[in-house]
Amino acid sequence: MLSLCPNFSPTAAAAVVVISSCKLDSAASAAALIPQRTRNSLFGCSHMHPTNSSSCSSWMLRQRHTPIVMASGTSLDSQDTSSARGDKRPVHGLSEVVVGVLGGGQLGRMLCQAASQLAIKVIVLDPMENCPASSLSHYHMVGNYDDSATVQEFAKRCGVLTVEIEHVDAATLEKLEQQGVDCQPKASTIRIIQDKYLQKVHFSRHSIPLPKFMQIDDLNSAKQAGVLFNYPLMIKSKRLAYDGRGNAVANSEEELSSAVDALGGYDRGLYVEKWAPFVKELSVIVVRGRDNSVVCYPVVETIHRENICHIVKSPADVSWKIMKLATDVAFRAVSSLEGAGVFAVELFLTADGQILLNEVAPRPHNSGHHTIESCYTSQFEQHLRAVVGLPLGDPSMKAPAAIMYNILGEDEGEPGFLLAHQLIGRALGIPGASVHWYDKPEMRKQRKMGHITIVGPSVGVVKARLRSMLREETVDGETAVLPRVGIIMGSDSDLPVMKDAAKILREFDVPTEVRIVSAHRTPEYMVSYASSAWKRGIQVIIAGAGGAAHLPGMVAALTPLPVIGVPVRASTLDGLDSLLSIVQMPRGVPVATVAINNATNAGLLAVRILGVRDLNLQTRMAQYLEDRRDEVLAKGEKLEEGGWEDYLNSQR
Repeated sequence: MLSLCPNFSPTAAAAVVVISSCKLDSAASAAALIPQRTRNSLFGCSHMHPTNSSSCSSWMLRQRHTPIVMASGTSLDSQDTSSARGDKRPVHGLSEVVVGVLGGGQLGRMLCQAASQLAIKVIVLDPMENCPASSLSHYHMVGNYDDSATVQEFAKRCGVLTVEIEHVDAATLEKLEQQGVDCQPKASTIRIIQDKYLQKVHFSRHSIPLPKFMQIDDLNSAKQAGVLFNYPLMIKSKRLAYDGRGNAVANSEEELSSAVDALGGYDRGLYVEKWAPFVKELSVIVVRGRDNSVVCYPVVETIHRENICHIVKSPADVSWKIMKLATDVAFRAVSSLEGAGVFAVELFLTADGQILLNEVAPRPHNSGHHTIESCYTSQFEQHLRAVVGLPLGDPSMKAPAAIMYNILGEDEGEPGFLLAHQLIGRALGIPGASVHWYDKPEMRKQRKMGHITIVGPSVGVVKARLRSMLREETVDGETAVLPRVGIIMGSDSDLPVMKDAAKILREFDVPTEVRIVSAHRTPEYMVSYASSAWKRGIQVIIAGAGGAAHLPGMVAALTPLPVIGVPVRASTLDGLDSLLSIVQMPRGVPVATVAINNATNAGLLAVRILGVRDLNLQTRMAQYLEDRRDEVLAKGEKLEEGGWEDYLNSQR
């Protein structure tokens, strides 16, 4: 029975969808997932010698760092053969399943990094001897992952076979599955995904919202598509299309032929999509385990440059309702496919609030790279957990905000490497930034060479750090410091009171901004300030007001941030009117408050709110309390020692 987790939180926790509560009841259960077949040794096969001219000529096996001998002295042949026999021998570690990956690019590299932490052995098949995953994999077989004979030989050495690229030979995977090879995700899923037109047909049959589409075989059918869908038209190749390759836009009927020619002609296999007038591109990483449990990561926004993913913002700057809708579409799309692993669901958000599916990738994805630093379980660890049968991890964010920036080649050859090196050097000086370099030997324009993830306490903060890294925002050569607390008041006459909040925040080294924002004289500015504060990185607002004291409540109605109201004593009613106005907000518009003129406590409360996710502030607040206690104890001792008269005289 399908149920949505009631604790869906788009910023701090991911939507979790549970289909089955089935769990692995023992380590042997994970071991039992190994196919019922004997795995051949990685050594001792004469046809594997690099000088052999037989079917092995297209590949060779490269041993990495250590011989294939376990600490106990057993070879891979004898590793956990009890699993195939169904014995109840204990598994040493998390899993002894050898994971084979078709492809050894940057995704394979980061899978190997995650596998190292779990001590899961990953071997890769890739035609490049120095592919990104080569130096980190347990073993690297050099060969083409779309060559049937090579893939079949590689599969003999795997407990489970998975992919880091979908452009493999699906027919070979289907044949291997018939022979008992464990492929995750399933060959049927790979066959659907690698043909984008079949993708559209499949998801349309499962009632997933999509842009309208149709196949084109000649100029007449292309013109018919233009009549049906109007222009501009998005023309796409069915196969081998990714990172903007295989797409062309025709803005009029006259441009159809040139767009088709740019894609290789109608024989290439083309289809047309109605232009989707999206306002944002979103993505959801969805993971399905072998027990059919499903978890969804928070919705992210992707920004492309020349059709290549350039920046990923997590969480996406959209409403909770849109996040929930996007997660639901992504979940339903993945539920229609077969197999375990990570799936990336790319989506369009339209101006009228619709979510349309763009495409799905059956593997870890560029839009999920940020999860390495920003989430409790990265997409790469999650993929490994899923394919070997371990329980899925927590996909929620452990940092409030993150931005992933792709390091794309800015120039060819050495000049490109120099520019990338300079960017990396700046990134190393940015708080919360982590650099990932893929170690590709050749630099080309727009090639993905690495990425940088920046995490921070708010979206505004990580955006500012990104601008600083890109040299778009600096102050006197130093990184701009964004305020975490906004102190606002209706008039400068409130400043003598509100300054006490500023002093407290300065004592705790909390960056603060102080502004005059009048609910009555500058209502437009008040709306702008309140609605944009959280996006700029403000985390708490302290609003001082006298008289009618509308400012705290009006601001609270416009921002998701906590608002602390400070009633300021006016010339009449002694501030009681301000206090009563602040505390009588209607349901749904909460405003915290303090005693009349007590901006000091407002500042302290702001520090405590920030301290919920800032251990340094928590520790400093604890010290502040100790210092106040010591002050009181010292005064008491002085009173006891000298008597009350001396004590009073000393205060004069």
